[in-house]
Amino acid sequence: MAVYTTIDDPSAYFQTALYTGDGNAQTITNDGNSDLQPDWVWISMRSHADNRVLFDSVRGVTKRLVSNLNSLEVTVSDMVTAFNSDGFSVGTNTNVTGDGKTFVGWQWKKTADAGFDIVTATGTGSAKTIAHSLSAVPHIIISKEKTGSVNDWTIYHHKNTAAPETDSLILNETNATADQNTHWNDTAPTSSVFTVGSGSVTNRNNSTYVYYLFSEKQGFSKFGSYTGNANADGTFVYTGFKPAWVMVKKSSGANNWVIQDTKRNPRNMMTEFLMANVTDAEGTGLNFDFLSNGFKLRSNSGGTNSAATYVYLAFAGEPLVTSEGVPATAR
Repeated sequence: MAVYTTIDDPSAYFQTALYTGDGNAQTITNDGNSDLQPDWVWISMRSHADNRVLFDSVRGVTKRLVSNLNSLEVTVSDMVTAFNSDGFSVGTNTNVTGDGKTFVGWQWKKTADAGFDIVTATGTGSAKTIAHSLSAVPHIIISKEKTGSVNDWTIYHHKNTAAPETDSLILNETNATADQNTHWNDTAPTSSVFTVGSGSVTNRNNSTYVYYLFSEKQGFSKFGSYTGNANADGTFVYTGFKPAWVMVKKSSGANNWVIQDTKRNPRNMMTEFLMANVTDAEGTGLNFDFLSNGFKLRSNSGGTNSAATYVYLAFAGEPLVTSEGVPATAR
């Protein structure tokens, strides 16, 4: 029998939680089929403009990074306060629990089974390899200098260009591809290591870095590219699963990183979006349909579907077909 996926329940490895702040500390509990103790939590305010804040279990629960800024890691005691057995806890900081404000918290579990690893390292200023635990070739590497000097979030995406190891995308800006062979030393990652060059963005001497690595898992994650058609009846993108979360970025021009998820948009057409690289409140109009086997653009916006090339990261809500051969339901 064909193997469609090894992950029948994606909620064991990725979940999205919605909540409303009340100005007090609170515990956010997931509602997926499986309990999920997250290793990476990314929180965005929806109702008002504010920073997008990130925390992970490797750096420590109080260590904040901001996806829309190139700022360094900051220790905060009143934002995320715990990674729980099925969710996370937040303190009293208005950035994560402002009274009457609405929030979304995206969460991933670090495990080779789901193709996700978090690695920290100290830079040397000379090209070197860094070990990872995916036991598979990374398709995404997100690098951030956390102590040392201010520097951009830099992304290796295996479908960014024909030679992705020679290029990078920048998460905290609208910028398109940056031709910087010092980022990855013109060397593709392997199933055991990835390479960083001599440049300061990914390997400054004596600075410390965090690297988030993803490898595609059939039926759970897909990191690809597509060409927009500049039509309201937009491009269809096959993922092989029903998405729960998709982030899209034009690779050939200056555009924002657009995020859609099924918690904020439980029905098609999905209109409410957030952007990873700016502080804007939730917007509407960059329309998507999430289907049983991928997603379809429903807008001719330049942010998602102009006649250009886009890269995307997608995670499943349900596999197209389970390991037992059961097909996904329609949304």
